Parts: sequence; structure tokens; C-alpha cells
Amino acid sequence: MKNKLVVFLIAALALLLLPLLAQSVGNFWVRMLDFALLYVLLALGLNIVVGYAGLLDLGYVAFYAVGAYMFGLLASPHLTDTFSGIKAIFPNGLHTPFWVVIPLGRPWPAWPV
Repeated sequence: MKNKLVVFLIAALALLLLPLLAQSVGNFWVRMLDFALLYVLLALGLNIVVGYAGLLDLGYVAFYAVGAYMFGLLASPHLTDTFSGIKAIFPNGLHTPFWVVIPLGRPWPAWPV
């Protein structure tokens, strides 16, 4: 039991130091680690849904895609370039802060009622 705790602590320390080591090589590797960990989180979430519920739910990935698309539109200047009605309301562009976009990008069924 004590051996498992030591291995867990060493792995946690290595994961904490990994971004710092990758950043010394370049930002490209930090981004690649981010993408890899993001897909690991998606796979773990799908594994939980399939494992506990016993059915394949690909709507999980659709919620991820809708949230990513909404984040991309609201946090970039491309929203006003694409939609002229929004450009008329916000002539300088709609630059939504990160902390506002994150709750908006969540899927609707996950919101508390």
C-alpha cells in the first residue's frame, strides 16, 4: 500500500513538472501536451459514460464540439466578420472574456435548472 502511494506521488510530481520542462524546449510542445491531455480527458469521460451506463453515447463528443465552436466564435473577432447583424450592434467587435465564454460554452442540459 505504501509503495503505491510513493509511485502516485512521483507520478503527480512528474506531471506537475512536465509543462515546465516542455516550455524550455518551446511552446509547440506545451500545446501538444495540452491537446494530448484534452483528448485523454475526453476519452476518460467517454469511458465513464460507456462503462457505467453500458451504452455508447456519442452525444458527449457533440457537446464538446458545440462548446469549442461557441468558444471560438465568442472569443475571437471572427464573430463580427461572419454575422453582419452582430457587427451592427458591436461595431468594435465582441471580445468576450474567457470567464464569460466558459459557462456559455457548456451544453444546455448540464446547466442547473
